[in-house]
Amino acid sequence: METPDTPDRTDRTSEEAAEGPTGVAAQDWAKASGDPNYRAAVVDLLGALAYGELAAFERLAEDAKLAPTLADKAELAKMASAEFHHFEQLRDRLSAIGAEPTGAMEPFVAALDGFHRQTAPSDWLEGLVKAYVGDSIASDFYREVAARLDGDTRDLVLGVLDDTGHASFAVEKVRAAIDADPRVGGRLALWARRLMGEALSQSQRVVADRDALSTMLVGGVADGFDLAEVGRMFSRITEAHTKRMAALGLAA
Repeated sequence: METPDTPDRTDRTSEEAAEGPTGVAAQDWAKASGDPNYRAAVVDLLGALAYGELAAFERLAEDAKLAPTLADKAELAKMASAEFHHFEQLRDRLSAIGAEPTGAMEPFVAALDGFHRQTAPSDWLEGLVKAYVGDSIASDFYREVAARLDGDTRDLVLGVLDDTGHASFAVEKVRAAIDADPRVGGRLALWARRLMGEALSQSQRVVADRDALSTMLVGGVADGFDLAEVGRMFSRITEAHTKRMAALGLAA
C-alpha cells in the first residue's frame, strides 16, 4: 500500500470527477474496438505496458541480489512476483482481443531497454529510488492515458499499475539510510532528478514512435488531449514527482 505521505496516484481532477466518463471512456471494449484506429492504439498501449511489467520483474529480481539482508531480498522477490502477475494479465488480455502478445511488445523493447541501460543503478539505494521514483513517473503517464480509454481497458490498465508494495518499502529504507548518513541524500536527490528527465523522455519516445498511440493522445481517437491538457498533464506528473521526493526525504 501507499504510505500516507505519498501521492494518491489514482486521483482525478475535480472537473473530470464531476463530469464523469464521456465519449470512448463511457464505452466498453466491444463497442470502442469497432474503430480500428482505437483498437491499434490499445494494442500498442497494452504491448508497451506488458513489456514494461516483464522488464520490471527482471529488474527487481536482479536488484534482490544487491539487497543487504535476507529479509530485503525476500521482499523484493515478492514484488518481482507481483510484477510478473501483472505481465500475465496483460499478455492474456492481448491474446483475448486477438493480438499476438510478443508482436505487441516487440516495438517497445529497444526504447525500454535503452532507458534501463541509461539508468542502471550503481547500488541498492539507487535501485530503490529508481523503482519508486522513475517507474512511478511512467505509471503516472499511463494513468493519464487510461482516463481516455474504454471502461474494460481502463480497469485493466489501472489494475496492473497498482503499487506492489515498493512505495512504502522504498520510503522506509531510503529514509533510514539518510538518517544514518545525511550525505546520502544529496547523491540520491541528483539521481532522482536524472531519473525524472529520462523517464519523461522515454514516455515521449514510446508514444512518438507509434502512430496509433500518437493519434489517440492528440485527439484523433479516444477523446485525446489538446495541447493545453498535455501541459496540465505534465504539470500533474511533475507535482506527483515532487511529492514522492518529499516522501523520501529528498529535495526535488
